[in-house]
Amino acid sequence: MLNSDTLYSLLYSMLRIRKVEERIADLYSEQEMRCPVHLCIGQEAVAAGVCANLSHDDYALSNHRSHGHYLAKGGSLKAMIAEIYGKATGASKGRGGSQHLIDLSVNVLGAVPLVGGTIPVAVGAAFASVMQNKGNVTVVFFGDGAVEEGVFHESLNFASLKNLPVIFVCENNLYAVHTPLSERQPRREIFSVAKGHAIDTFQVDGNDATGIYETAKEAVSKAKNGGGPTFLECKTYRWREHCGPNYDADIGYRTAEEIEDWQKRDPIENLKIYMMSHGMAPDEQIKTMSKKIEDEIEEAVIFARESPFPQPDQLLKHIYSD
Repeated sequence: MLNSDTLYSLLYSMLRIRKVEERIADLYSEQEMRCPVHLCIGQEAVAAGVCANLSHDDYALSNHRSHGHYLAKGGSLKAMIAEIYGKATGASKGRGGSQHLIDLSVNVLGAVPLVGGTIPVAVGAAFASVMQNKGNVTVVFFGDGAVEEGVFHESLNFASLKNLPVIFVCENNLYAVHTPLSERQPRREIFSVAKGHAIDTFQVDGNDATGIYETAKEAVSKAKNGGGPTFLECKTYRWREHCGPNYDADIGYRTAEEIEDWQKRDPIENLKIYMMSHGMAPDEQIKTMSKKIEDEIEEAVIFARESPFPQPDQLLKHIYSD
């Protein structure tokens, strides 16, 4: 069993991601956030469980559904909200929006909306780490759709060949936009595809924060001790629409019953039940956590709203690295 400090830390991380995204959903209709947002409500355990095992020096990369990974790795909430508002104080100086979050101060190397786009970048970062004897690990998060991209296989092949310290985390939420997994891939488990590249693979319950934490801990330790890459398939589910703040059971690609069934597997509630079964009282702590998180969110929203937009003379800056 994990110690109480770790369990409360996981609970806080998931609750923070949930409340931040719920606030984004509430604000989105005001039309001040002009970029698309892909919310990870329902999937918080993956980001929290994996990133809890990463040190400051470890690298993390993400995809279009990046808020949870960015926050769990230590990215600035103020910079994230400002970026969604398109402000100059944002994580990408107001240029990229929700899908292009970066914070080099905590080694969040970036997120891109291209499906599978950060997988080869992560492998390159891990290769560079080995060449520079840094001793760190690189984690890349992506969805089930990325497994269908050619670069996924090329990257896993190279990582396996070079025994790189990289962890591939597939958040399998069963859908690519509106298309279910069964209509896109043959009947097989995703982790078995990675296994074909001679990589250690695990399939875990993506709504079980403790299981993810423990599996990721082993993968991180293995990578840092020269054991090479690991592939984690985390089966989970997004509650809201693919892109946007709303619910979408009415458009026909999935049913309200399916969504309700997955909501009963809420990763936050799962962890609370687990903690209570081990003599803890998380509900009492959640009240304090919620107040702290809500105050932080309000500060971030005020900061974003009061921040300036990028000026026209900044248009060609930050295009290339200095």
